[in-house]
Amino acid sequence: MRLILASASPARLNVLKQAGIEPIVQVSGVDEDAVQAALPDASHQELVTALARAKAHAVAEVTEHKDAVIVACDSMLSINGEILGKPGTPERAKQRWATMAGKSGELLTGHAVIVLENGKQASDWESTTVRFSMPTEAEVDAYVASGEPLQVAGGFTIDGKGGWFVDGIDGNASSVIGISLPLTRRLLAEVGISVTTLW
Repeated sequence: MRLILASASPARLNVLKQAGIEPIVQVSGVDEDAVQAALPDASHQELVTALARAKAHAVAEVTEHKDAVIVACDSMLSINGEILGKPGTPERAKQRWATMAGKSGELLTGHAVIVLENGKQASDWESTTVRFSMPTEAEVDAYVASGEPLQVAGGFTIDGKGGWFVDGIDGNASSVIGISLPLTRRLLAEVGISVTTLW
């Protein structure tokens, strides 16, 4: 059995490779804004989980690999009760860092698993606290100019240049990078798959 990673994220791919899995990468193409708009009353935890499920189902409908298990993820950063997704533009990335600097945020990661052979599914979420440092304006400008924070949840990474500006985390580091190994292992077990069979 192969694992399909329903994500374009090089960070998620790298976490899986370092953990002994060479996944098939198949991007879902899900319209995340449309999923969010359809769930106006969802909690942040429900939203990241729903987005992960939507991505997994989208890949399940189109993949040619019918003997695989699909793993999909979605991440969002919550600061002061406000959800921060991917900034998308340099201006928004700078605004995010003005909000995050010197504070702690809750990085929420939703996961979904679908076994294509039998249709078994599992999904859940987890939370990790991220403690941000106080980068100077020049450091934020340089970081934003690197392009790294524009397409990642919350506008930061811990496994790249953004790691210079994170004082610490309370929780699972792989979840902050984008895919929680412990949560993925648990969800795979729920659908009857031992992660070791995917190595």
